This record gives sequence, structure tokens and C-alpha cells, in this order.
Amino acid sequence: MDPRTKLRLLPWSSPEGKPCFLATAGEGGYLSRLADETEDLQLSEGLEVLVAARKLLGDPLSPNVEVRYTAIRLSECLADALRVAESRGRRLPVPGDADTE
Repeated sequence: MDPRTKLRLLPWSSPEGKPCFLATAGEGGYLSRLADETEDLQLSEGLEVLVAARKLLGDPLSPNVEVRYTAIRLSECLADALRVAESRGRRLPVPGDADTE
């Protein structure tokens, strides 16, 4: 593998639940664009779920089943957001790295 090639953590997992990576020397390829679009969609969906959850949790008479479903959705969205943050964090330039100077 070329030393300039970086592994990008993709916003989806394998069928076995393992992380997927894309070996890339730059940006702009089809899979990179698909991953960017998927991350944007995941973050947008997370915001929608958060808005709905705040409304539901603000009502003390919300049924338990709805609160449980909301907690499940929130945990899914949090997992997606953490994966996006990890992926984007890995792509930040490292201070003092010869490639970034």
C-alpha cells in the first residue's frame, strides 16, 4: 500500500457488524462521495430524532413503549454520530506531520 494512502472509516458496517474502511489517496471518488452523503443523512436523521425525542420526553404522560422506542432510536443515532466523528477525526491533519506542511 502506498504510504500516502489513508484508510477512511465508512459510515456503515459489514454484514457481520465489523467496521468498513476505504483505502484512498485523496477525496472525490464515488465511494467517498457516497460515504459523505450517508454521513450527512445520518446526522440529519439524528437531529430529527432528537427533536422528536425532546417532545416525547417533555410529556410526562408519554407511554412507556414510545419512550423505549425513542431510546432505541436515540442510541442508534448516537452510534452513527460517533462513527462520523471518528471518521472525520481520523482525516484531520496531524500537527507536525510531513505531509501537512
